[in-house]
Amino acid sequence: MKRLLEGTPLRAGVAAVALAGGLLAATPAVAVAGERTVDSVSQTAAAARPRNGKILYHRLGGGLGTLKIKNGTSRDGVVTLVKGKAKAVSIYVRARSTASVKDVRDGTYRVYFTTGSRFSTSKGRFGRNAVYQRFNDRLKFATTATSASIWTLTLNPVRGGNARTSSINPRDFPA
Repeated sequence: MKRLLEGTPLRAGVAAVALAGGLLAATPAVAVAGERTVDSVSQTAAAARPRNGKILYHRLGGGLGTLKIKNGTSRDGVVTLVKGKAKAVSIYVRARSTASVKDVRDGTYRVYFTTGSRFSTSKGRFGRNAVYQRFNDRLKFATTATSASIWTLTLNPVRGGNARTSSINPRDFPA
């Protein structure tokens, strides 16, 4: 199955462009101290987990484009847009959730994504069971006097999907 790449036309100043998606992930970790499981440590780790839709990095904003991400998987993920060689935006999307970035500047972006468990905000990576991928197609955001681009990424494979992804080396992920 491929991931879904779709768009929805909108009137009154906004036009849809397309969608893309695909994500894999990891499992929650259990903290152990000595010989017993420590629930308070597990709760602390859960509290450190970024909220859904948290913008982890944002440069090149100020546009009218919208990126919407639907994560239908059982694992959290991070989606990153890169314009040229510069990282533009990264957003945290919790499992079975939807998140959006509403001020994407015009341009063409490559989309990278990762999933896993024990996400480190300081490193910008999952500490366990991380999977790194990118979409083969790029997203083009364009604004005119009457429209702006809206891209929706569906992170789980869907029947009839039209987006392909490729695995990448973790060193190539724009952290």
